Amino acid sequence: MDQAPSPFEAAWEAIRASLRKSCGARTFDGWLKPVTLVEFDSDEATVRLAAPSDFMANWVETHFAEQLLQAWRAMLPQVSKVAISADGGRPALFTIPGDEAEAATQPEAEPPVAAPVAQAPVEHGFEARYSFDSFVVGKANEVAYNAARTVAEGGVLGFNPLFLHGGTGLGKTHLMHAIGQEFLARQPGARIIYMSAEKFMYEFVAAMRAKDTHSFKARLRAADVLMIDDVQFIAGKESTQEEFFHTMNEIISAGRRLVITADRSPQDLEGIESRILSRLSWGLVADVNPADFELRLNIIVKKLEAMPQAKVPEDVVLFLARRISTNVRELEGALNRVVAYSLLSGRPIDMEFTQETLADMLRATQRRITIDEIQRRVCEHYRIKQSEMASSRRAREVARPRQIAMYLAKQLTPRSLPEIGRRFGGRDHTTVIHAVKQIEKLRQTDAELDADVRLLMRQLEG
Repeated sequence: MDQAPSPFEAAWEAIRASLRKSCGARTFDGWLKPVTLVEFDSDEATVRLAAPSDFMANWVETHFAEQLLQAWRAMLPQVSKVAISADGGRPALFTIPGDEAEAATQPEAEPPVAAPVAQAPVEHGFEARYSFDSFVVGKANEVAYNAARTVAEGGVLGFNPLFLHGGTGLGKTHLMHAIGQEFLARQPGARIIYMSAEKFMYEFVAAMRAKDTHSFKARLRAADVLMIDDVQFIAGKESTQEEFFHTMNEIISAGRRLVITADRSPQDLEGIESRILSRLSWGLVADVNPADFELRLNIIVKKLEAMPQAKVPEDVVLFLARRISTNVRELEGALNRVVAYSLLSGRPIDMEFTQETLADMLRATQRRITIDEIQRRVCEHYRIKQSEMASSRRAREVARPRQIAMYLAKQLTPRSLPEIGRRFGGRDHTTVIHAVKQIEKLRQTDAELDADVRLLMRQLEG
């Protein structure tokens, strides 16, 4: 008698059927059909998927990461992450974030079982493609790159921690993956922990709820290399910041390595305790700046070396390097899209095909309005601190400007609802939807608010 499929196998079949309808048979058969369900890791609430190649895993990540995550969450609420990798490779994680209050109230969010440190030395999920060899170096990132290599080589450090900062998609996470892989290659038994600041917060809250903070502290503080991504997301979270500060001190005092990233320099981080900012500034602060034309061109050439099947003419390469200047991630995504659509449609890549394929992205890059700019402009207009955009305060004088900023982010940027929510203190996408609907409704009845929104739009677009 055949064994009945597990809930996860049944869910995966339903999700595949839904994807085939939503994206069309040709796209599904070419890119999504080969993706297989590997397992559900209950300790990390992670669904693991596998694709036949690095290129296919990268394409699915670029185009369907958010859709896959939302589909799994709709079918099985206990899923909080989806990881996709090439067969046998290391996965990339797609996570639905939450703040401390949300983490504390989710019934399915049980704390991971803490094994003794000696039995579980490595927690990372590094992707092989994010190596030092694949990182293209230019003036915009050479200091950060050299500092990252120094950390990874394992010799005596003249600085600790290493603090990398820069906008979204410029290569900070790439460098952290590269550090981890290189350090492990040189010291295979090393204890390395790499996590987002959101995961740090989530696990700490879960440990407090389970009355087992000792295991959490012991696990992190025993790491040879501790890497925390996007530290700005703990802004306003007092208990998390307290634990983060003591963890930093323990790691540094023990002579172990600490790497932190954020979207801005320590001096510009708001909602973070001054003692943490001071500690971060003691080490090496290295910025990762937007890539200039030469670096963008070199990035495309490097990517094409790994795509022997792609025939991209020189004029298209130059066009992409000039026009997709927002960040490296979008540049690589644009190249992946052009190559993938060419393979799917059988059409050769030329200028007309490229402009047609990237029409929405090209329109978005013309404006280049960022969520940071929107938050800053709204806070100046209403005379509140920018840290309030990520705070949990619900007072009207703070909540209404925050909703307006979310509304403007949805109207004026190409960012998805989950992305916007993350930039407002790790809020859920449903919070953004509510804010947008609320401001749309108020604009019809509140002339003063409507005038404010119009003024802010003119200032941002002008």
